[in-house]
Amino acid sequence: MFEGLIKKWNRKHLKDERFSFLFDDTDEDEIVVFDCETTGLNPKVDNIISIGAVKIKGNRILTNEAIHIFVKQEEQISHESITIHKIRHCDLNGAIDIEEAIEKFLYYIGNRKLVGYYLEFDVAMINKYIKPTFGITLPNKREEISAIYYDKKISTIPQGHIDLRFDTILQDLALPKLQAHDALNDAIMTAIMYLKLTHIKSFEIMRR
Repeated sequence: MFEGLIKKWNRKHLKDERFSFLFDDTDEDEIVVFDCETTGLNPKVDNIISIGAVKIKGNRILTNEAIHIFVKQEEQISHESITIHKIRHCDLNGAIDIEEAIEKFLYYIGNRKLVGYYLEFDVAMINKYIKPTFGITLPNKREEISAIYYDKKISTIPQGHIDLRFDTILQDLALPKLQAHDALNDAIMTAIMYLKLTHIKSFEIMRR
């Protein structure tokens, strides 16, 4: 009930009716996994450099429909940022303005549930741009991959510490690692994690 009231309040503040579809009832058959590469880890001052997103329909990851958007930067990307995501200013030939990038992303996700790793941060980065422009924050349902992993893992280590680092989850699930800190690769790896985690009841059963 409370969630519904928040959604109605959010919908009331939408400034651009082109994006009213974001508030439609969720299509549970499809989800979108996404990731952002950014200039830093503070949504208030840092910017999006790239967005990678891929759809999951049923048990299939639709890589042929994936998007990988690069965003123009007004300032030079810092050396510290480049060492993480390996994206240099000269790599942004063909990049688009952030306004166009956000609109393209919103049309892609539609009303689908969003899944990601450290999803709260990525959603905050998107909200940074859509709140002043469209008057809303992302209304989509969300699911955090590390929370799913934790729930599956805790029964095997009820009193222990669970390592929720991305690489640890990937390794524990015996999944292949693509080039890290690439928005689309990270989204695809997270999508593979999601499918595997949603198809096992617990790690105890998986390892029998």
